[in-house]
Amino acid sequence: MAYIGLISDTHGVFDPQFREFLEPVDEIWHAGDFGGGMELAEKIAEFKPLKGVAGNCDNHDLRFIHPLHRCFDCGGLKVLMTHVGGYPGRYDSRARQLLDRYRPDIFVCGHSHILKVVRDPGRDMLVINPGAAGIQGFHLVRTALRFHIDDGRIHDMEVFELDR
Repeated sequence: MAYIGLISDTHGVFDPQFREFLEPVDEIWHAGDFGGGMELAEKIAEFKPLKGVAGNCDNHDLRFIHPLHRCFDCGGLKVLMTHVGGYPGRYDSRARQLLDRYRPDIFVCGHSHILKVVRDPGRDMLVINPGAAGIQGFHLVRTALRFHIDDGRIHDMEVFELDR
């Protein structure tokens, strides 16, 4: 069983409240726009094992460690993660190509700063955007997720909210 914490769009900020929410997880997935260059990514990786992707605001140094997309298996499910993704019926063209290529069970993206978890029945996958954990952007509430993955299913998803 894997206990996953999911964040995105930190834009250089990783507050103690997010650390506390993510303390019990086994690993953190970051869906891009770390901000702060490698320093923030390393700070998160020192806290918990980290799987991340670079976002449109991340520098080239960070992209050597965290690619633009990542596909991996977790608990019997195939996960595809990229920063700019979109939603069912409105996927970014690059994301659509990745979805066609990898055919994931779970598609994780960020960028919109809007928390959204929705099923795409046409692709038979779950689309997850954890919203934004940072303070940069238009969002009024900062968010993160944590959930379990095992035996080919995702369950017990929890949302963390923090006023901006």
